[in-house]
Amino acid sequence: MIAARGLGRDRWPLAVAAAGFATSVALFWPGVAMYDTVAQYAQVTSGRYDDWHPPAMARLWALIAPLRPGAAPMLLLQLGGYWLGIGLIADALASRGMLGRTLGVLGIALMPPLLGWQGVVLKDCQMAAALIAAVGLVAGWRLRGRPVPRWGWAVIGGLVVYATLVRANAVFATVPLIVALLPWPTGWVRKAALSLVAMPVVIALSPVIGHQLFGAAPSGVERTQALFDLAGIAVRVPGDTAVTPAERAVLIERHCVTPFFWDPLGDETHCGPVMARLRALPVGALYITLAATVVRHPVAYGEHRLAHLNSTERWLVPRRWPGAAPPAVSEPNAAGLASPGQAAAAWQAVAAALIELPIGWPVLWVAIGALLAVSLARSASSPRRDLALALLASALTLEASFALLSIASDWRYHLWSIVAIATATALGVDRMRRRAAILSGGLIAIAIVIATGAIARLTMPVSPQSYQGMLGAVSTATAAISRG
Repeated sequence: MIAARGLGRDRWPLAVAAAGFATSVALFWPGVAMYDTVAQYAQVTSGRYDDWHPPAMARLWALIAPLRPGAAPMLLLQLGGYWLGIGLIADALASRGMLGRTLGVLGIALMPPLLGWQGVVLKDCQMAAALIAAVGLVAGWRLRGRPVPRWGWAVIGGLVVYATLVRANAVFATVPLIVALLPWPTGWVRKAALSLVAMPVVIALSPVIGHQLFGAAPSGVERTQALFDLAGIAVRVPGDTAVTPAERAVLIERHCVTPFFWDPLGDETHCGPVMARLRALPVGALYITLAATVVRHPVAYGEHRLAHLNSTERWLVPRRWPGAAPPAVSEPNAAGLASPGQAAAAWQAVAAALIELPIGWPVLWVAIGALLAVSLARSASSPRRDLALALLASALTLEASFALLSIASDWRYHLWSIVAIATATALGVDRMRRRAAILSGGLIAIAIVIATGAIARLTMPVSPQSYQGMLGAVSTATAAISRG
């Protein structure tokens, strides 16, 4: 598994990872297909691609589809990348005699919510698998005190590029990660500056790559963020917005704006017609309109974005906030995408139970990651510390981006962040003990997050549990949150 010969006598972590891969494949075969999976597979079989989902995954799927119909080839890829990366990190730690950290990293891979989602064939899981594989390759050399060879950087670069193209917002995770991992520029200030410059460049290039290189037709997906934000401002402000008074009245009456997701605004049977006038604007004009509205109503915009951030981070929300548990069966389809067996259903049931606990709240992982980042930033440089900081830079930048650029609250959007923060914790948790003041303050903040989140779940009414329920029959709790 890429590691050089002679870099450690005992390679048992690689054997454990190989066994984990084989067992995971058997458990989830032939892969769980969600609605997005079915839509992408339709592009694979038809040869007609659009950019609603980044086409890189569909194009890759089309290349390997001749091996076997259905989702199984992509399942093998994402489980392979996931276990390869975990195995390489664990193997490198074992070579340094760090048994506890080795077991910790292997244990992360077996966390039911994380592994459960890796059994679902989706772009989020492809992204996480590609990135953890890239980090594993770096760890295989760096944690042994060896530089990454040029051919290694070529493989790592290919994995990071794929991860960047496979999700529209992946740039906020991939650019900070690769910049942090590269030996140049030196210094975290310079690396942060380079990331800030590189991210908008990559964002500008991504649609060009999707349309020109992959031949994807425009779908209008780039309008969704602006429509979500304009509607979110409008329901909070009586007038002087891009939304007319009549449109605003319908948005409020039908509960079209919810912090959970933008979907009601795009559903033609619910709120879609209300937004048709704004949707017809050219993309540039639409975002200029949004910018002008934000300038006039910054408080309403802030309330709207904070309500969504709270929703997607799953902090002050009702229990059983939808979109969290990994599914056990595939979306009904006519494409032959089957479901795994009863063993997978049992595993996903455990994942569903655990994901309701604080360990399944993205906001808790953000708090842990922030505490660890502050602790490690004040520690001396070492390969293990620097690798952990690279993971944290990637995860926390991605999570911060949701404050401005996010339109849905699905748990899977945080999959990479949780994998990265958990792995960084296994790598660098010992440094936290050396910073007593930081540790005590951080632990108090984490306790507050858990306590307030638990109170919210115990006191707020349970939201609708179906997609249609969240789309139209919005609960009192959801409507109240959406109005701030």
